[in-house]
Amino acid sequence: MTRPQAIPTVQISNERVIVTEWRFPPGAETGWHTHGHDYVVVPMTGGELLLETPEGNRTAPLTPGQSYTRNEGVEHNVINPTDHEVVFVEIEIR
Repeated sequence: MTRPQAIPTVQISNERVIVTEWRFPPGAETGWHTHGHDYVVVPMTGGELLLETPEGNRTAPLTPGQSYTRNEGVEHNVINPTDHEVVFVEIEIR
């Protein structure tokens, strides 16, 4: 199954942080990747994400403005399974 790609827009990239806005049209995905930095996610829209991980699939609800953090080394594919656009800002700590 071919999915559309999520759309990243890097807003800031300096010696301390990388700030990226991620836009996920319905059905879009990031593709499999491993995070090279600790990071914070700030949801801009509500919704739900499907996370494909080596341990199996799980869902992650998003609440606008309710941030969460993950550590370096997370490996997953992030998918928008909803019928509306999902947007979040990811802040990676170098």
